[in-house]
Amino acid sequence: MANTTPTDPTVTPPAPEGSAAPGPGRPAAPRLLLLAQLSNSVGDGAYYVTSALYFTGVVGLSAAQVGAGLAVAWAVGSLAGVPLGTLADRRGPRGVSVLLALVTAAAVAAFLVIDSFPAFLAAATLFASAQSGLAAARQALLAGLVAPADRTAVLARLQAVLNAGLAVGAALGGIALHADTRGAYLAVLALDAAGFVLGAALLARLPAPAAVPAAGPGRASGTAVLRDRPYVVLTLLNALMLLRMPVLSLALPLWTVQRTAAPGWTVSALFVLNTAAVTAFQVRAARSVTDLETASAAVRGAGAVMAASCAVFAATALPGLGAVTATAVLVLGAVLHVAAEMRHSAGSWQLGLGLAPAGRIGQYQGFFGAGVPVARTLGPLVVTSLLIGVGAAGWLLLGAAFALAGAATGPVARWAARTRPADARDRGPALSPAVRPS
Repeated sequence: MANTTPTDPTVTPPAPEGSAAPGPGRPAAPRLLLLAQLSNSVGDGAYYVTSALYFTGVVGLSAAQVGAGLAVAWAVGSLAGVPLGTLADRRGPRGVSVLLALVTAAAVAAFLVIDSFPAFLAAATLFASAQSGLAAARQALLAGLVAPADRTAVLARLQAVLNAGLAVGAALGGIALHADTRGAYLAVLALDAAGFVLGAALLARLPAPAAVPAAGPGRASGTAVLRDRPYVVLTLLNALMLLRMPVLSLALPLWTVQRTAAPGWTVSALFVLNTAAVTAFQVRAARSVTDLETASAAVRGAGAVMAASCAVFAATALPGLGAVTATAVLVLGAVLHVAAEMRHSAGSWQLGLGLAPAGRIGQYQGFFGAGVPVARTLGPLVVTSLLIGVGAAGWLLLGAAFALAGAATGPVARWAARTRPADARDRGPALSPAVRPS
């Protein structure tokens, strides 16, 4: 869909880029974005807790096949973000977002009928690629409909809604796990597919952002971001910070069960703690992040707090810790972890969007967002080898890596800002400390 003023007479033409002006009687853009996020995340939450058992117990794949297939799928997905983000820049982020939400729904629906590893690999690759592209297109859509000063706040609300939806979906998935029947697992997949169809319908109700042509030489290039050295380095640092994801989802559960005296149910409690904290406090944690300097400070602080969290987790391996003490120390580490997660999220949103040139936000977000599939693909191998293989010293090494990545983000972000044209440096709070949200 071209990125032009819509011809539908019931839709008020969009305001200039960077503003949010829904038509009369239509919900505000942030509200529709929140509802679309909620519709996606409920189904995803149910899918996440049931998919492994569905693929192994119902489809008949081995655990090794599932792991290898997902690794390949997310590796391809990480490469798909840039071209699909570029497509959103050229054709309009609203239409591309709707299309990719429907493609994601089709990929989930394909899981309903797969019966072999090749079919699983094809569906998983389509799913991962569409998800990566959808994330980039939705960021470009948000950037076109929400004023720069308000973007981090809206993204924080989206993250809170995401976690709330995942929690609800996980509870629904728990019911399917309890039933443990083919029909229950198929119902979960149908729910997830329907959630993306509903999300597409909600995104289609948004006005199309005004077109913003890319500026500068090579403006039509679909790979300009790869030549933007400071942004590439910033993306690599962000990917390193995103290793916090497999720490929570994989390494910490294994560490808790294998290396501490804490009871097994602690793993579930720590996950609930993380989800509840992000739902309740992400918006508050993002309020102070309004420009380049505050975003850099947030990421720097997040790296330091993650290092402290890793040191606390390492302490649970000390000899003589009983179940109660080990559990208390794990909870303390988890609290530090989620505090760092929220500050890192807020800072990275501001930097990733604010340093993306106008007219190429989709392409840049497709590249910046590749840190997520990279963390999903390589992160499990890195953190399990480092933490489970090495032990407490591995936690300290990982903590040092977090601290260094966080500290390096500020200088790299300032390097990136210096390479931007003067007009770009003045267009939003991520690059202009004088601008503050109203």
